[in-house]
Amino acid sequence: MSGPREIFRTVDQLATRTPTLPPATHTNSYAIGGRDVLLVEPATPYADEQRAWLAWARSLPSRGRRPIAVVATHHHADHVGGAAALTRELGLPLWAHAETASLLDVPVTRRLADGDVITLAGPIEERWTVLHTPGHAPGHVCLWNEDERVVIVGDMVASVGTILVKPGDGDMGAYLEQLERLACLDAQCALPAHGDPIEHPTGLFRWYIEHRRKREAKILAVVARSGPPGATAEAILPDAYDDVPASTWPIALLSVRAHLEKLAREGRVRETPGARYVAAP
Repeated sequence: MSGPREIFRTVDQLATRTPTLPPATHTNSYAIGGRDVLLVEPATPYADEQRAWLAWARSLPSRGRRPIAVVATHHHADHVGGAAALTRELGLPLWAHAETASLLDVPVTRRLADGDVITLAGPIEERWTVLHTPGHAPGHVCLWNEDERVVIVGDMVASVGTILVKPGDGDMGAYLEQLERLACLDAQCALPAHGDPIEHPTGLFRWYIEHRRKREAKILAVVARSGPPGATAEAILPDAYDDVPASTWPIALLSVRAHLEKLAREGRVRETPGARYVAAP
């Protein structure tokens, strides 16, 4: 764990160790609000890190800041590993999207919906708008402060490591749509769950979109070359990810499958027996 860090006058960050995807090793939690405070990401499952997280949260009232709720951006273990313990110890409610609530064992008091505006009282009233941004996870939410042009982005992008869209849990098409939505915000700063704040993040949002579309084009090219009876995700992988170390291929294979699911839904490829894919006529 690194110590608390002031990002802006009413936004603090605390990074705690979590079971996340390497090279990321920590998840950022944020305290937002000048008087009423939301604690975003009850992330860590580790007892020693939880003690530090609680000490951080309990130090806020000495600065005139009062935590009122804990917010989870989505249900993955490196974001809610401490949800039960931290909300219990602080006596605070947990807020999350309904899709996230359905996947947690911890009671969710408020179900956040797209467009909800959370108003935080303080010397300067703050308004954070909930953006439902599925794709990485079905109930993923971001929090957008239009006045300050700051957006808390959870796992939509990262400044360390990568973002995985996993079949079954994620949706590549929805993920790309929501990245485009974030790019249209013209945010001045994005606060990710992994890594440092991202200044002027629009370019990064668009780079993620372009990177995924280039990867998708490589996948389509391999499928087109393969012809009947089609190619499996495993057979597509070496050519589609020939620009990354083979040690990363087990994770990359999940991305290949997510892209294939998207392409099949769009009618651009067709699945054949044996989990093979051919180009759609």
